[in-house]
Amino acid sequence: VITNKVIQQNNGEDIPYHINTMGIYLVIEAKNGLVLIWNKKTTLMIKLSSTFKGRVCGLCGNYDGNIKNDFTTRSKEVVVDALVFGNSWKVSPTCPNANSLKNPCSLYSHRQAWAIKHCSIINSEVFSICHSKVDPQNYYDACVRDTCACNTGGDCECFCSAVAAYAAACDKAGACVKWRTPTICPVFCDFYNPDGECEWHYEPCGKPCMKTCRNPSGICYNKIPPLEGTNDMKGPLFSAQLVRMRILICTAY
Repeated sequence: VITNKVIQQNNGEDIPYHINTMGIYLVIEAKNGLVLIWNKKTTLMIKLSSTFKGRVCGLCGNYDGNIKNDFTTRSKEVVVDALVFGNSWKVSPTCPNANSLKNPCSLYSHRQAWAIKHCSIINSEVFSICHSKVDPQNYYDACVRDTCACNTGGDCECFCSAVAAYAAACDKAGACVKWRTPTICPVFCDFYNPDGECEWHYEPCGKPCMKTCRNPSGICYNKIPPLEGTNDMKGPLFSAQLVRMRILICTAY
């Protein structure tokens, strides 16, 4: 059972919002066009409606349609160095600057072969229908780097979330790939099936807005991207196994 509690709130305007469970994600959608999509671990996706264009700033960019000036610092300077950009948006000036890190596959060389072997699925036949739509190289490199970095446990989570990120990009480009298997980042939908029935099944690309137990009306304020997860053929969409990706935090004016 997931409980939600507001622990701090300013005196600003109260914005109506919904909290829904969609696939493997928890979705918080506000009526003003802000959508938070969280996998209940380390992935937080933030979507904004077009009404926010040019009205935000911070680590997510300024949403003005020009990707070349997204690395704008707090002092309004456009830079190319990610560390300079990120450090400029520290909330507290007493917080030390982030420093450039060595390639994790060099730091933990014993993990490199394992990472390369598993992340090769991104460049394999499994994703062949997507390769011409979304260049896999950056996602493969990120997968190897992240998988090498998970040296204190959770290595499968890092690998699975990196591949899931590429699968999501493929889906957005119109190539739905069913890449999970019983041995590769499985989602155990069959766990929910009563004996002798096949009521629950896995949807690799999901649907944009669905009727769920937390959203019985089936109406969403905003356009929510299709989210993978376990679907009940006869009813609501519930949460299944979780995956791990990255955290993205936005700062607004």
